[in-house]
Amino acid sequence: MTVDSARLFLALWPGAVVREALVATRDAWVWPAGAKPVADARLHVTLHFLGAVPHERVPALDAALRGVPCAPFELRLTRAALWPHGIAVLQPRVPPPRLLELHAALGAALQRLALPVETRPYRPHVTLARHAAGAVTPAESSALHWRVRGHALVESRGGEYLVLGRYG
Repeated sequence: MTVDSARLFLALWPGAVVREALVATRDAWVWPAGAKPVADARLHVTLHFLGAVPHERVPALDAALRGVPCAPFELRLTRAALWPHGIAVLQPRVPPPRLLELHAALGAALQRLALPVETRPYRPHVTLARHAAGAVTPAESSALHWRVRGHALVESRGGEYLVLGRYG
């Protein structure tokens, strides 16, 4: 990545109440030595990862994202899981149709701008930790209800996440 580009992604970005619930869920796990729990401020659901985007393209991206409607929906994160390579996640049992519609609409907007779109099937989730093989999920877990009203354009800069825009 050059100085003239930004490392960007689109995400569902939690408000304070949902973030606190995500932190509580993450902290209820038993992590093995070497696990790297995700920092509170970095918990989110990725919609699309864009990678390095030239700064001069960000205004056009912002305009395109403003044109993508986001009807509010309920995201129920009910399933704690360990994915291959020690990725600990919280995910919905079944992704809500409006989430899949938003993901598709954003993908179409990105394609119109000739920006990259992931070709693998979309698996919505919140990453709770990395290097977590052997972690123990909470004995009891309740569904985390997230009333989604929009999405965000986020820049990853020096280990920090900066919200550049909110849409919906």
